[in-house]
Amino acid sequence: MSAGTRATEGAVVFVKGRGAGSNRPSRFAPPGEIVEDELAARDARTVVAERQARSLLNRNQSPDLSFDHTINPYQGCEHGCVYCFARPAHAYLGLSPGLDFETKLFAKTNAAEVLRAELGRKGFDPGIVSLGGATDAYQPIEREHRVTRRVLEVLSEFEVAVGITTKSALVTRDLDLLAPMAAKGLARVHMSLPTLDPALSRHMDPRASSPASRLAAIRKLTDAGVPVAAYCAPIIPHVNDHELEALLDAAADHGATTAIYTLIRLPREVRDLFVEWLRHWFPARAERVMATIQHMHKGRAYDARFGVRMSGTGALADALRDRFEAACRRRGLADPGRTLDTTRFRGGGAGAQGSLF
Repeated sequence: MSAGTRATEGAVVFVKGRGAGSNRPSRFAPPGEIVEDELAARDARTVVAERQARSLLNRNQSPDLSFDHTINPYQGCEHGCVYCFARPAHAYLGLSPGLDFETKLFAKTNAAEVLRAELGRKGFDPGIVSLGGATDAYQPIEREHRVTRRVLEVLSEFEVAVGITTKSALVTRDLDLLAPMAAKGLARVHMSLPTLDPALSRHMDPRASSPASRLAAIRKLTDAGVPVAAYCAPIIPHVNDHELEALLDAAADHGATTAIYTLIRLPREVRDLFVEWLRHWFPARAERVMATIQHMHKGRAYDARFGVRMSGTGALADALRDRFEAACRRRGLADPGRTLDTTRFRGGGAGAQGSLF
């Protein structure tokens, strides 16, 4: 292969420990642009660059999410989930949503200082904050960089209500912060659990904690008093949808008390990356998978409308929802909703208060 490969002609090659099979160009790339040699990209180690954030709290604009602001200590995610809806954001950095997203990462090393200033603004009320809603706050590089740890220390100090979404057992490292917060109704963990099959997990989220480790983390968190929601996501028709009830059972057996699920989302560049992944790992059923996804999104690979983007529409989507709800009733798993206490917030300059949800 030459030193450069045209964006539309790159080979698709999957290697151990990576989710995407190509450095597929972003939507901003000019037609015919020469991209980095893809074999070199596959051989490259994870590279982390430090970045100074100008702001940290992002206001949630979606009415179908039960939090008010998000914090993402990192850009890009080493877990390598090919279907990650956050991949297209790497295009704004001039990078590929493909392999670049999981190998070229950015750590917001001043995040704690920026957050402290934002929480201290007069009259500001953060409500419920989602930590790691786009890229996992406890991805492997957190062990060294500890940006999430410092952010959580600030959230604890200001008594901000926080929901953490993660695929990593590393979250239990911070039980010394999370347990006291949870005792005040300020913390909950959403443990993402898309499969119980270790082999499938290595394809779906290659550098995340194993399913067994995630279940053990649920038990450790709940034993320490931190409530855990089982996050069955993404559900992919003909890949892991048959596991839905087993996922909920396993999570409940390990102490989870609430649960949610989402149907796979394929915005922008994610669609083509996912199709590459399907054709490689599940060639015999790739067309069937995509046909079913499209059936659940009115003929499209993705329907971005609020209210349906995470659950789909039609008979198949309704059947999936009915299965989920039936399993939750059987195991006593509720929707986590807005159950965190936002009245304790100690920032906002003059000490603004929220309301109890």
